[in-house]
Amino acid sequence: MSPIQQTVEYIIDTLTPTRRHDERGLSQSTENAILLAGAAGIAVIIITVITAYVTDNLPG
Repeated sequence: MSPIQQTVEYIIDTLTPTRRHDERGLSQSTENAILLAGAAGIAVIIITVITAYVTDNLPG
């Protein structure tokens, strides 16, 4: 390979943006679904605890 060809390839490689696909982790929709399910689960637990507390402390 000639030095000129090497130089041209180097310039093209540095000016051309390379996209790297990050394959770590879950997809965005899967991550959102898991977070939503977790938030719904926590809400159900809180509502159950508050309902039980109020029911036990009602005069009657």
